Amino acid sequence: MTEQQRTQIEEKTVEMLRTVFDPEIPVDIYSLGLIYRIEVDDEGNLDIDMTLTAPNCPAADFLIEDARYKLESIEGVKSVNINIVFEPEWTKDMMSDEAKLELGFL
Repeated sequence: MTEQQRTQIEEKTVEMLRTVFDPEIPVDIYSLGLIYRIEVDDEGNLDIDMTLTAPNCPAADFLIEDARYKLESIEGVKSVNINIVFEPEWTKDMMSDEAKLELGFL
């Protein structure tokens, strides 16, 4: 896989993650700052580190499966691995300005 193909997959990954919404919050998981790492290897395997707004998030399974389903549809992606991590701990400061405005934090 070329660097250009890898970059295209990373860009499409961000686009897809922007369509995954927490059912309780009207903001996508990317804008919320829940995505810590996106990596694509030479074979097209997509590896993502993401966190949750809280360790006991009731929407966790829904968010992970929705993200996986959408990411697996990206052309060139062979597999999707989503790792849930809690370091660093998520804070409101990780949200985009757009998300903060939407949620009334600005």
